[in-house]
Amino acid sequence: MGASERNTGRGADQTTVRRQAGDEWDAHGGCVVPPGPDPHRVAVLALDGVMTFELGIPARIFNSARSPDGAALYEVVVCTPDGGPVRTEAGFSIDVAHGPEALESADTVVVPPTHRLGGIAGEGLLPAPLAEALARIRPGTRTVSICTGAFVLAAAGLLDGRPATTHWAEAEHFRRLFPRVRFDEDVLFVDDGDLLSSAGAAAGVDVCLHLVRRDHGSALANQVARRCIVPPWRDGGQAQYIERPVPEPTTATTAPTRAWALERLDRPLTLGELAAHARMSVRTFTRRFRDEAGVTPGQWLTAQRVEIAKQLLETSDLPIDLVADRAGFGSANSLRQHMRELVGVPPGAYRRTFHTAAVSGRAAAGR
Repeated sequence: MGASERNTGRGADQTTVRRQAGDEWDAHGGCVVPPGPDPHRVAVLALDGVMTFELGIPARIFNSARSPDGAALYEVVVCTPDGGPVRTEAGFSIDVAHGPEALESADTVVVPPTHRLGGIAGEGLLPAPLAEALARIRPGTRTVSICTGAFVLAAAGLLDGRPATTHWAEAEHFRRLFPRVRFDEDVLFVDDGDLLSSAGAAAGVDVCLHLVRRDHGSALANQVARRCIVPPWRDGGQAQYIERPVPEPTTATTAPTRAWALERLDRPLTLGELAAHARMSVRTFTRRFRDEAGVTPGQWLTAQRVEIAKQLLETSDLPIDLVADRAGFGSANSLRQHMRELVGVPPGAYRRTFHTAAVSGRAAAGR
């Protein structure tokens, strides 16, 4: 089965997606989760020394995803390779209700990071109990790593020849240990269909919200983000968080200009206008904007407009040219071009994928 690869997401450096012929793909390049009465089962594999913040992310995000009638869309369980308790990096242990058998029935498996990688980080080798546990995962099961959880997937051979990421501080070590992995340290997460990996800590929130969006559309993902009081998506990649020398101290920021621009996306905005609002030269504004947002001003504006277009396509019956106008693209052709570049599909295909679900949700809520 042939495969082609492309960049997608908010900004060309945000995610990488592999699409395969013969599969049913949603507008974000991932396999569509079919609707059904049973919630999507997520198994979180906790290893010795697990990071508690990242361990809790899947339950916090997925358990907040509800249907219009309040039914849970996901079931999240935590398991360990042997069913026993594990120590955490926070100085306490946790007991779990499930052993490795939980991996056999999982629709999605999430591997959060641990500070006790041991031989995995040293020689790239899995301990026997962990290797046996991972072998229980059914072929085709969606598997996700958070932060250094990518070391586990790579040591298992799951990432060979495929794109992946992890925390930027581990980038060089990861590359040396797993040269077969197509590693990208700049992105917040990588979506390669059935295998996803995310950068450190809060990037686990980004990838879990991305999965809710992939499974059920932007409207629900935005609701979940609001409940959790986190942004529904973040600009740029983790390049903006890498430690670099600061050449000169400054208190100026482009954040007020970004907020100002968000209220004016329906009309043309030039780089000169943005720089003037920030009271900076174009060169200084462009440099500072990229340092803060991780993308250029033009890429950022396009991504914001695509998000508005996606929401309008999901929640309204407006003609494509009117959607393009309200999102600030000026023409339907411009909207089509940018949606193909950033989302991977044209507006009509995106609407067919997500508009029906949105309308059904509103109808169910009104009953």
